Amino acid sequence: MQKLLVEGGLRLGGRVEIAGAKNAVLKLMAATLLGKGTFQIRNVPMIKDVFTMQGMLSSLGPKISLANNVMEIKVDELSGDATSKLVQQMRASIQVLGPLLARLGKVTISLPGGCAIGDRPIDLHLDNLEKLGARFFYDNGYIVGEATQLVGTELVLSYPSVGATENLMMAACLAEGTTIIRRAAKEPEIVDLQNFLNKMGARVVGAGTETIRIDGVKSLHETEFSVSPDRIEAGTFVIAGAITGDEIEIENVESKHLESLLVVLKNCNVHFTVEKKRIVIHQRRKPLTGTNIVTGPYPAFPTDLQPQFTALMTVAKGNSEIKETVYNNRFQHAIELQKMGANITLNSSSARITGVEKLVGTSVTAADLRGGAALVVAALVADGITEISGVEHIDRGYENFEHKLNALGAKVWRQ
Repeated sequence: MQKLLVEGGLRLGGRVEIAGAKNAVLKLMAATLLGKGTFQIRNVPMIKDVFTMQGMLSSLGPKISLANNVMEIKVDELSGDATSKLVQQMRASIQVLGPLLARLGKVTISLPGGCAIGDRPIDLHLDNLEKLGARFFYDNGYIVGEATQLVGTELVLSYPSVGATENLMMAACLAEGTTIIRRAAKEPEIVDLQNFLNKMGARVVGAGTETIRIDGVKSLHETEFSVSPDRIEAGTFVIAGAITGDEIEIENVESKHLESLLVVLKNCNVHFTVEKKRIVIHQRRKPLTGTNIVTGPYPAFPTDLQPQFTALMTVAKGNSEIKETVYNNRFQHAIELQKMGANITLNSSSARITGVEKLVGTSVTAADLRGGAALVVAALVADGITEISGVEHIDRGYENFEHKLNALGAKVWRQ
């Protein structure tokens, strides 16, 4: 297994360009299963999760090519057998469930995998697809779904789940009649999915609000689309600039998607300027100070930036409290940060942090994608060299992560 080595204490500066959003492109890829023809998706991040999804979709019949951040997916005949081992490697694989049910009327799928960050049940997906007319049963460890004809209805989610909202949106596009999803998730990636579906000929409105309406159509067609910037990658680099106190320009970013992070950083004495497509983190003027955050569904503070922000707070003056409300096992990175000298006290759903003057490089392990990014962020300011195992998790969601950091003046390499 490869490791990342990071030499801390170096000055950073320069520009970094943000790739397309991981949490959008995976769902767009799944959405192509609803139609026929050739779909072109631009600004595709070259990351492990995309490659995994590519392999999984290919096993269902589509022909897929990917080069220079442009993907072409040719969809014609499909198989409903989504039992590939690749399904078990990634949470987003469950997103083929709705499209295959709507298009084929039958699907067999393995339980999806992904980062071990807590309970992420698929009950919301199955229960609400059943309300659209699907039937599910388990067979030798697989989920089998059947639907003679999905029929639109009103759905009220018990929790604003991103994945369930997206799966139901896609399935409802080919359902008979109108589907209303209430208490829907509001994440920007859902707006991307709505725009992509509508370019395919769907009739979807309301994405980005708590109520989404889908009027079913008979069929969907090929189209082209450009993925929006990855707000989590952008936020990671914003936090990297905040922790080093150096000037970094983050390009190709939708700053409005990061408002919850930027408000908190301002309270921590991080100096920055914001433009529509660019955020500049300026050299530190005042000491970094601690603060409290609570994660939650968009537009609240994103759980996918909690680990990186936790790393930032380990060197902030004073005390901080991080409360995690989305996942019940998302503080594994905190244990690794403790090995670097961080003063963190954990309980089941929160972390109390007292900032220290310095962190110390040592050997740590990334247990998940965003936790791995947090360890890299912390290593940028740690004395000496930090050795990070579990780099395969980081590769799932960051395109050329170490190369982008090195272009800013960091010293990060693989071993």
